[in-house]
Order: sequence, then C-alpha cells, then structure tokens
Amino acid sequence: MRQSCTELLHSYQQQREVIQSEKLAFTGITGLDVYNITAPLLDQGEHFILGRVEPRASEYSQIIAFRQRGSEWVLAEDIPALDLQDPFWSRIHGQLIVGGVEVYPHPSKPGYLGWRTKFYRGKGLKDLEHFATGPEMMKDIRLAELPDGNIAVFTRPQGDPGGLGTIGYTQISKLDELHPDTIEGAELLAQFIPEEWGGANEVHLLEDGQLGVLGHIACFDQVGDRHYYAMTFVFDPVTRKPGAMRIIAARTDFPSGVSKRPDLQDVIFSGGLQRVENDRAWLYAGLSDAEAGRILIADPFSPKLRGQVRWRRQGQ
Repeated sequence: MRQSCTELLHSYQQQREVIQSEKLAFTGITGLDVYNITAPLLDQGEHFILGRVEPRASEYSQIIAFRQRGSEWVLAEDIPALDLQDPFWSRIHGQLIVGGVEVYPHPSKPGYLGWRTKFYRGKGLKDLEHFATGPEMMKDIRLAELPDGNIAVFTRPQGDPGGLGTIGYTQISKLDELHPDTIEGAELLAQFIPEEWGGANEVHLLEDGQLGVLGHIACFDQVGDRHYYAMTFVFDPVTRKPGAMRIIAARTDFPSGVSKRPDLQDVIFSGGLQRVENDRAWLYAGLSDAEAGRILIADPFSPKLRGQVRWRRQGQ
C-alpha cells in the first residue's frame, strides 16, 4: 500500500531516535556552498567525501573531493573536479564508480535547465574516466553489485511514465550495458502517491542478499514549499519487490542553518549511510541545499531493527 509523506512522517515521529547530530566543516574553499554530500569513501588508504559545490545563487556545480583531516574535511587539490551536481559512488566489479548530474540549458524551454546522469569509473578518484550517460531528464540512477555478479540498477523517470518522479528497477550483467535504452526499460515500483515523488540515493547489499535502499521522499505544501525526507526500504532482487518505505530523518533532526531559497528550508538530501557497530549508522545528507551534516541513528538495515519493524507491523 502506498503511503504519503504525512503518513510516513507520523510513524517516524512516534519512534524518532537521533543519537548525535552535527554539521560538517569543509575547508579550502571560499564563498561557495558544500551540500548533497556522499558518505565517506576509502581511496588509497584515505577517507574522502564528495560534495556538490556551487555559489548560493547558481545551479552550475562541481563535484569536489574533500580529504579527512581530523574533524575537518579539507579540499583535495590533487583530485580532479567534475562539472556535475549531487555526487554518488559505489564499487562494481572491482572498480570505483562515481556519478553525478550534468545540467545544461534546456533545448526547447528558454530559461529552464535540462539534466542527465553521467557515470565515471576507475581504480580510484584520480583516474576516473567517463563510461556512460543516462537518459535525458533523469536523475537518481544508482548501481549495486549483486552476489551473482549481476548489477542492480535503480532508476527515476519523470513525466510519462514516472509522474513527478518514481523509482524503477532493472538488472544488467556488465557496466557496458548501462545505457539509456536499458535504463528506460526498468520496471516501475509504484511506491509514491501521484502528488509526491522520490528516488534512490544509495544501495547496500545486505547479509541475506537483499538490497537496502537509502532514498528520499518529497512533497509540496499548500504554498509550494518543498519538503524532503530521508527514507529507506528493503528490496528483493529475486522477486523484484520492494518492502515498505520508512522515513529515517527529517530536516529538524539536524542543526538549524541557512537555505539556498526560502522554499528549500525543510529539505534534506540523503547522501549515504555509513553503517557502524552496535546496530548504528551515520546518515550523511545535504541540508536545505546550502550545507551538509550527519546524524547517528539506529541502522535501518540491521537484522535486529528489520526484525523489530516486521514485528510492529504484524502486531498492528
């Protein structure tokens, strides 16, 4: 059964538990915002975060790598920037995959932007090469390697089909099969009500072979302001069926701060989950399209928590 943002938020508020909350400090740049970050990735023995970096009044961004130095993230000048928005990463068949969204003037709508997702691969951050581009006007395409070596592909079409934005799923056997026709052929999961939208942001292969999907669900309010929440669901790649969505974080779980525009104040954009010991996880996220932060929460994909969630549903 599809549930709205309001319904999912109500359920979340009954069991909200934020253990720790903080903004992240990025140094080495001046006069630019860093937001819509990834979770940290390990490359050549060092930890990096990839961030969307841009002026406050612009949509033209770069993906820039920041190297961990204690509690700060410092501009990694030795790693090439990519002229893209909203970075993501995964590891497929022994390669690092990095992607983001390229924007450009819309070819038929003056004053509007078009967009497409671009993918790069390599041994590490310093030798990435472009290898694939998604369909026009599609963001939030995410990949994960399955136990049998095939590759899970989550998509997010808009329009007809897709409405305001929905999640699709397909599989490929190798990265060279990642092209627009394959992506557009994904089966839609039909998780959102027509007035709302969402997408996948990161995919985790779980111990039982299921896929833990970190994503977002979003809606407009009556005055047109946007509201974005971090959500998760578990996906079975054999039956190709998604479990129920759960909101796991809202903007109020993070420290307050500035926003890119007034209508983006109540926005978090899920960047990644860093699963740690004691059934906990750090959620990394962009805040109000202007800053970045992380919160420590119960790991939504831990076998213990998933069992509790199933028990609660059966007992309702």
